[in-house]
Amino acid sequence: MVISGGRTSISFAAVISCLLVAQASGLYVGFYAASCPNAESIILETLKPFLASDPTLGGPLLRISYHDCFVRGCDASLLLDSVNGNVAEKDAPGPNLNSVRGYEVYDGIKAALESSCPGVVSCADIVQIVSRDVTVLDGGPYWDVQTGRRDGLISIAAEAQANLVGPDSDYDTQKNAFANKGLSEKDLVVLTGAHTIGRSRCVSIEQRLYNFSGVQGQTDPSLDVSFARELKATCPSGSSNSLEMDGTQFKFDTRYFKRLQVHKGLFGSDASLITQPFPASVVEEETHKDSFYADFPESMLRLAALDVLTGSDGEIRKNCAFVNS
Repeated sequence: MVISGGRTSISFAAVISCLLVAQASGLYVGFYAASCPNAESIILETLKPFLASDPTLGGPLLRISYHDCFVRGCDASLLLDSVNGNVAEKDAPGPNLNSVRGYEVYDGIKAALESSCPGVVSCADIVQIVSRDVTVLDGGPYWDVQTGRRDGLISIAAEAQANLVGPDSDYDTQKNAFANKGLSEKDLVVLTGAHTIGRSRCVSIEQRLYNFSGVQGQTDPSLDVSFARELKATCPSGSSNSLEMDGTQFKFDTRYFKRLQVHKGLFGSDASLITQPFPASVVEEETHKDSFYADFPESMLRLAALDVLTGSDGEIRKNCAFVNS
């Protein structure tokens, strides 16, 4: 890994791997070089005021990539509104309705791009560029985003519920979900490191604190005892409060992995990463900044290449919330 000009670069071997991912998916760096050369700077400069106004948006905006790409691939189907009786992904109870936010950021970015380069930049590409930019703005690594995605036309809530794993999922459930998308166990652990920034609603850990394994009043015994007390103080049963993911909600760092090792992972799905030898060994690797800052871009690039629409498939939406009329 090389650090230059404030950017963390991935290794030569990783670059080759990423190029192969791009070649297989039909994506490449610089897709908008001729058609909208200022696209990435427009996205970044439009994003900054939103984060300045509400820094807590960083976490949700980063994790939107996972919530989008695991359902119909990286086609911005998550950004579509429910219409004509169809309940869209963003309104799926459980995985999205009360846990994903920041859609107004995409509205603002898309409006700025349409003003400069109408009908050129896809919402699906915006999602991936924003994911990279919020990572960098919160102190994380930089990577070149491969672009050329087109936007999907379909969004169904039930598909989000079927494809997205929940905060209480055990390790095998998560591993199988990632394997079904062609992602490795290492990708699973590394990408879960996105929990390094942002907040969570207390409802996401209520079962772990007060109804573990379906036993009323039982707390997950794998939780550090003092940490469990802290969580209960912040999140009494039935609370609508929220809390930081890893105690440094605005800083992309390795604290998430270090806390896992001392049984202070927020979600049951987090805690499961140290219940088996291989993921536990990856957690240990990712406690080192050099490893995490090199591995995270690679895994994000593999995630961002899932089942993409290119060429004449899909469309370039004029508004990220609606298909073109």
